[in-house]
Amino acid sequence: MQRTPEEIELIRLRARLTKRFHKACADYGLIADGDHILVGLSGGKDSLALVEFLGKRAQIYVPRFRVTAVYVRLKERSYQSDIDYLQRFCDAAKVPLLVRDTEIGAEEKKDPCFLCSWYRRKALFDVAQELGCNKIALGHHKDDIVETLLMNMIFQGSIGTIPPLLQMEKMPIQMIRPLCLLEESEIARYAELSGYEKQIKACPFEKESSRAQMKALLKQLETLNPDVRDSIFSAMENIKQDYLPKQITH
Repeated sequence: MQRTPEEIELIRLRARLTKRFHKACADYGLIADGDHILVGLSGGKDSLALVEFLGKRAQIYVPRFRVTAVYVRLKERSYQSDIDYLQRFCDAAKVPLLVRDTEIGAEEKKDPCFLCSWYRRKALFDVAQELGCNKIALGHHKDDIVETLLMNMIFQGSIGTIPPLLQMEKMPIQMIRPLCLLEESEIARYAELSGYEKQIKACPFEKESSRAQMKALLKQLETLNPDVRDSIFSAMENIKQDYLPKQITH
């Protein structure tokens, strides 16, 4: 039976993204024998792709490692992903799924985006420690890394970004980002061709974020150089390691 143009595109795109995924894991030493990796699954295209690629990689004999996904529900946020769909997706990827409920303390008066991120991240660490996971995988891609670098430079006056591999200072856990060499547009296209179900985004603060502003800035820079993301990423790789964050406290 002859394949459709979309099926051919999907096959080629999957091969390209898988190659970059494996390259990131090898270049940055993200996966080792005996690892138990906890994946933060939000239901968005990036975390779904991360579960899929890690699930497939875990089925290869070397290195031998385990993957568990966790979806964190925050009591104070009315929106959430379709748990039934996430379960079916994880079952197909042969990755166990846990659902963890958490809530923001009533006394907290900080920025809502910071609180949402902090309490979700805290729940990830708690689950990782409970399960004995030595690594937490997050779905940050190349665009996230470039955007974070720009935000730090523009708003903080510092040169630094989210690294592919980060050793926690106060616990034996590493943060890894296996999608660090994949571009967001390609992941979005892959999700579309693969039939990922789009989750409803109801966050009232999403369009107001600094990251949204950086996305718009990169779009403008693309008119000067269509490969601006690759250029910034390459420049960042050339920065002395002293400028990049090595550890984070928790």
